Amino acid sequence: MNKKKIVQCVPNFSEGRDKDKIEKIVNAFRGKNGVKLLDYSSDEDHNRTVVTVIGEPEALKDAVIEAVGSAVVLIDLTKHKGQHPRMGAVDVIPFIPIRNIGIEELIDLSKEVAQLVYDKYKLPSFLYEKSASAPHRENLAKLRKGEFENMASKIESEDYAPDYGVDLHPTAGIVAIGARMPLVAYNVILDTENIEIANKIARAVRHINGGLRYVKAIGIEMEDRGLVQVSMNMTDYTKTPLYRVFELIRVEARRYGVNVVASEVIGLVPMDALIGSAEYYLGIENFSVEQVLEKRIME
Repeated sequence: MNKKKIVQCVPNFSEGRDKDKIEKIVNAFRGKNGVKLLDYSSDEDHNRTVVTVIGEPEALKDAVIEAVGSAVVLIDLTKHKGQHPRMGAVDVIPFIPIRNIGIEELIDLSKEVAQLVYDKYKLPSFLYEKSASAPHRENLAKLRKGEFENMASKIESEDYAPDYGVDLHPTAGIVAIGARMPLVAYNVILDTENIEIANKIARAVRHINGGLRYVKAIGIEMEDRGLVQVSMNMTDYTKTPLYRVFELIRVEARRYGVNVVASEVIGLVPMDALIGSAEYYLGIENFSVEQVLEKRIME
């Protein structure tokens, strides 16, 4: 039986337009023993790149630290504009258990990385999610609120002092690092350019405002398409499935005379998250993931 420990990491970098910079950052994950680059996707409106990589803990740690170093050099947040909120050149670094490793080990790994990126690059960090040093620091949106432009004053407060480091990096800001369970980055696109409608729908569906549990949501403008989207992180798709939030957004959109035109998944998604929606929309009875051909082939 394979006892090798496998960790997933999904670092988000605040650059989605300059392909040369993106490639230099992503190169940190290429050609490394014990590390496999699975996917990376960039969004010009968000001005953000999301990388999905898996690997053995030590090898993955080294690759992540190398990528952070490239981002600190290449990304200047004093000149950065984008639709997605951000507080750092590397905005967030989550570590996710995949095989033969638990959350407690990943909490230790997140702390090692936080210490190293400060020692090497003077990039401070918050610990978030399962690694958080206090309950009010678990939620990434709360940590990021105020964004890079207001973060220097925010971290002067004892409630939001960095877990590692002291001062905000002058061009790279601050990064959130932590261990968490898998999530799905899922966006629903609306046939309007009115961002206020997207914001109202986001408030209706996200948990913090009384919406669906395990849903974080904001409205985003898609300037190149003249549309808006409800951009979400689904933090536990097993308890709040994709089809449920999709249908709620469709219901809320009708209030404003707006239609859903598409949805999209950013990065990789667990097979079960899509199978659950297929079961719902196709009305499949007594379906099991074991009936998926590709899954049986890969066993």
